[in-house]
Amino acid sequence: MLAQQSIDTRLSDKLEVEFGGSSLAGAKSDNQDALAAYYPDSASARLKGAVACIADGVSSSEQARMASQLSVTHFIQDYFSTPDSWAVKTAAARVLSALNNWLVHHGRQSPGQAGMLTTFSALICKSATAHFLHIGDSRIYRLREQELEQLTQDHNLHQGGGRSFLSRALGMDNHLEIDYRQEALQAGDCFLLCTDGVYGCLPDSQLQTLLKESQTHPEALAKKIARQALAAGSQDNISCLIVRVTQLPRQDVNETLRQLTSKVIPPALKPGMTLDGFKVSQVLYNGPRSHLYLVEHDDREKPLVLKTPDVRFADDAVYLEAFSREQWAGRRIDHPGVMKIYPSPDSPFLYHLCEFVDGQTLRQWMRDNPHPSLEQARKLAVQLVSALRAFQRQGMVHGDLKPENIMVQADGELKIIDFGAVQVSGLEEMAADITSLQPPGALDYCAPEYLQGEKGSAQSDMFSLAVILYEVLCGELPFKRSVLAHQHSDSRCTWQYQPLRLRRPSVPLWADLALKKAVAKHPRNRYMAFSELLQDLTLPNPQLLRHQRRMPLIERHPVQFWQSVSLLLGLLLLLQWALR
Repeated sequence: MLAQQSIDTRLSDKLEVEFGGSSLAGAKSDNQDALAAYYPDSASARLKGAVACIADGVSSSEQARMASQLSVTHFIQDYFSTPDSWAVKTAAARVLSALNNWLVHHGRQSPGQAGMLTTFSALICKSATAHFLHIGDSRIYRLREQELEQLTQDHNLHQGGGRSFLSRALGMDNHLEIDYRQEALQAGDCFLLCTDGVYGCLPDSQLQTLLKESQTHPEALAKKIARQALAAGSQDNISCLIVRVTQLPRQDVNETLRQLTSKVIPPALKPGMTLDGFKVSQVLYNGPRSHLYLVEHDDREKPLVLKTPDVRFADDAVYLEAFSREQWAGRRIDHPGVMKIYPSPDSPFLYHLCEFVDGQTLRQWMRDNPHPSLEQARKLAVQLVSALRAFQRQGMVHGDLKPENIMVQADGELKIIDFGAVQVSGLEEMAADITSLQPPGALDYCAPEYLQGEKGSAQSDMFSLAVILYEVLCGELPFKRSVLAHQHSDSRCTWQYQPLRLRRPSVPLWADLALKKAVAKHPRNRYMAFSELLQDLTLPNPQLLRHQRRMPLIERHPVQFWQSVSLLLGLLLLLQWALR
């Protein structure tokens, strides 16, 4: 599956690579090596990158050839089937884990045989970054500026008599340990993926000399390396795959801004006006950053919401990138708790077409229901967790969860309607650095790590969710945020949790402790999964209760502690005055 695609270079904004490979049985009767490379001539090229991989089936395995061939072909097929929003490491790890489990399972179906074992090494070039995944003793080399460097480490155990055995391989065990690293690409980088039939008889100095032949096409060069390995007396299968980077995508911020501003922001619209066949029937919202219109179209059965940026942001790269990212992400999430964003027609104008959600914001619902029961809050939590999991499955973090971004429909169902601050790990790997230095969402619901300049995670969304649930139950926030300008500090008192029971005594202690854990300052101290939070909001967690009982009074009941200290000091002063 070697593929060298013709890439459009008119804008010089795409990654260009050349592939070439060769695989010979050599001195053996059966070739148990396999190699493959693929770079699609489509949008996936930019979102997923170019992939090259090589595998060497373990000879002691009865199905070595099948193991190596399945590994390289299925890895590429399955990798390109993962969501575009996933980071390379996440997508590759998921695919390799599933592939390894399959090899282990089928390898155990034949008792007395060594199973389906193979080495595996892969190179994924995405944007201006190279990602390496490796297990076994195949190798990846890089020639850069005429210097050859081995980038992988052999997973071998050496014994007496010069013998060695693989310590790690695909199909060896259900517990898979893959080496992963990433490095910046440079134009002119030349990568060599090869099995031990090549490097076992050709020294690094000879490989370096051969790879320096930059004018030779990788296909011809790979065949030349294979022939020389055979002539040098290789007793194994001989396989090598060459990947040459001929051009990197442009990472210039000005170019990114040019692409973002290539469409025109429509002026403010009024009822009766038409844009691309969409007739405005109502202005839903006119804000400082965006405008929302209820629109109808002859070809659409239901009314839609047309969302446009405000014209004042026509040259704001950060805002426009977020607006475009919202549309990109929204079209990939299909969940009843998340507002749908539909494909827009080919148009010179910049706008979204969104699902119309009839209802009220959660903020208004909170005003109308100032004292909801814990059971009502739990139902809200279950729905929001379900929606946030849809983001999580796509490798996304919402980043701006707040009551104003959540709609409560007439039937009580919730729907998240705004995700302009969404973080997409797969896009972040290829974007030019135009990100804002400001926190992505509203400060009242913003996780502390954002304020420290760190990236968000699912635990960041959990923090925002817990703050909302706290506010739903008592109408206030769990932290005193009177000095937001100083939130970048590590001040402990700034993030001092205010017990929910002080503001609403009817809430059980165990529910209060669950919310306290979910809004811990450090993500590592929060729940690792949303399901754990929902569990502790439903049933008391004995561990949290025990920990609470063991805490000093000043941490367990800070207000009561200081009230007691103040009372004691007052009594001492009265006593001192009386004894005069």
